[in-house]
Amino acid sequence: MQIYPIKNDADYQRALKEIAPYFDNPPADKDPVWDSVDVMVTLIEEYEKRHFPLADNATAIDAIQFFMDQKGLTPKDLVPCIGQLNRVYEILSGKRHLTLPMIRRLNAVLGIPLDFLVRA
Repeated sequence: MQIYPIKNDADYQRALKEIAPYFDNPPADKDPVWDSVDVMVTLIEEYEKRHFPLADNATAIDAIQFFMDQKGLTPKDLVPCIGQLNRVYEILSGKRHLTLPMIRRLNAVLGIPLDFLVRA
């Protein structure tokens, strides 16, 4: 894996795509790719802090709604990430919690930082 600065959304999306395979199968500590993955995750986190500023007390729902507003999305646009429209409304109203697959898809599709999506 090549290490590079994340200067724009294209770099950010590319970095997310490159590290995505390691979410489910992290490299072993002694694997040389581990250092590269670790550095890229740090760069991604810094980019997210600068470009996606949400309050520290923001919930996952706040983050989803913020990104929906930013991208002009409706609840119907979340169906590929969350499931049926009624499930989207249950998530947005707080009646149902996000699952790990939903979190991964929201991160991949909307670019919502993982640290906001895993908040209780």
